[in-house]
Amino acid sequence: MNVRAQANETRPFLRWAGSKRKLLPQLTPYWGVGFKRYIEPFVGSAALFFSLRPPDAILSDINPELVQLLEAVRDHPQAVHKKVTSYPRGKRTFYQLRNLKSGDLTPIERAARLLFLNRFCFNGLYRTNLKGDFNVPFSPEGTGSLPLRRDLLAAAKSLRRAELRCGDFEGVIFGTVRAGDFVYMDPPYAVSNRRIFRQYGPQSFGLDDLGRLSAALVEINRRKARFVLTYADCREARRAFAQWDSRRVYTQRNISGFARHRRRAAELVFTNSACSQ
Repeated sequence: MNVRAQANETRPFLRWAGSKRKLLPQLTPYWGVGFKRYIEPFVGSAALFFSLRPPDAILSDINPELVQLLEAVRDHPQAVHKKVTSYPRGKRTFYQLRNLKSGDLTPIERAARLLFLNRFCFNGLYRTNLKGDFNVPFSPEGTGSLPLRRDLLAAAKSLRRAELRCGDFEGVIFGTVRAGDFVYMDPPYAVSNRRIFRQYGPQSFGLDDLGRLSAALVEINRRKARFVLTYADCREARRAFAQWDSRRVYTQRNISGFARHRRRAAELVFTNSACSQ
């Protein structure tokens, strides 16, 4: 990433399992002059979006609480910051907030609750039970501090240039992609020889969805838009996306969420257009 990009970068305010923040130097060169719009159907922490700060974007995710949080930060960053920093730090507050029903809260309360849980839960995971209740445990260390007020204000400024949606990735791709768009996809990694982490509950992305995603890539290419897809380096991905250009990149991952189990993990970057650099 060049100096100018670093100066313009907005820091993601969420901790997120599988975040691409460490891969930004490898991903940002795919974006260049001439793209009309940025689209991200699996938004997560939106690390690439905040780094690029595109002038026009569609950000989507199947997780309604995540989308509602982004909306609240976009519209009321100072109120969200004031609320989340009013909570006493610690395990007791964490479980008190986790036990609340998000549907009973105001948009600002709901956003502050999720932001607090995200910051102090184990490994930045988002996981729900069959009832849709957040059930990740408290982590006593290694979580960092809450986002600063200036971080939320900067994020809000970037988010105001984006349309936020909640839904399945197919709806965004088949319903909105047009020529000149740049589509970045980083779905949850489903691999047959590993335990599949159902991040958002039973409806999360799984092996059965690879065929749908492959068809979506074909459609993006047919519409003369560029896509970039990141996925675990695995047999399933190589088979499903074999027709596209690919390269292997490496990033640091915490296995089981513990720093002592860090290792370099291989990921694949697929695209229908060669990197601009």
